[in-house]
Amino acid sequence: MSLKIIRNWLSGLALALISGTAPQAAKAYQVDCAILLCLAGGWPASAECAHARAVFIRRITPWPIEPPLQIWRCPIGVAELGPLQSTVPRVWQTSVQADVGFAQVILAQVVEGRADVDISGLEFDFVRSIRVWDVRHYSHRERGRDEDCSESHNMRLGTYGTQGEFGWQRTMPAAAPQWVLPSRRCFSSNWRRGVGVEWEDHEGNHGYEWVAY
Repeated sequence: MSLKIIRNWLSGLALALISGTAPQAAKAYQVDCAILLCLAGGWPASAECAHARAVFIRRITPWPIEPPLQIWRCPIGVAELGPLQSTVPRVWQTSVQADVGFAQVILAQVVEGRADVDISGLEFDFVRSIRVWDVRHYSHRERGRDEDCSESHNMRLGTYGTQGEFGWQRTMPAAAPQWVLPSRRCFSSNWRRGVGVEWEDHEGNHGYEWVAY
């Protein structure tokens, strides 16, 4: 799917945040809609995106650990939009400039923990790129009288499914990127506890955040 198509889709979503055709969203922009927009655009500089990113990170900060993007809370409630005529909110202006061709766009109304339209296409890979690393315990150090090296861990990985549903699974230290486990060598102070989240924007640029606790 071309960059122009995803920009068209995001433009429609931005309009829905303030459009009278989406009464729930018209009251104020919904934070999960803003997260969706800002994540796709690479967290551009704006007050809205700064707040969206703060919520995105706060949700993975214990306790409890929540899905950072809750796409089912983005209350678009719009089936189809015509050509964009209203003023696009600043959250979009700072992300993608006015070189977009504004065609009619099909939007997702999200309910019950997943999108109710097909988001399996490549243009939504930025949603499925989000991964949450929950390291409840990791250590690799010498133990016992013989001072043998012992690696222990309690880790899980949160991922998004084809239609934006979120789930957890157990994971192993070997699967974790280096920013999650900087070292697996055996030494006395090698221990780790925290939660991290990584993502890619719609152009494939990678980012991550680690919260130790």
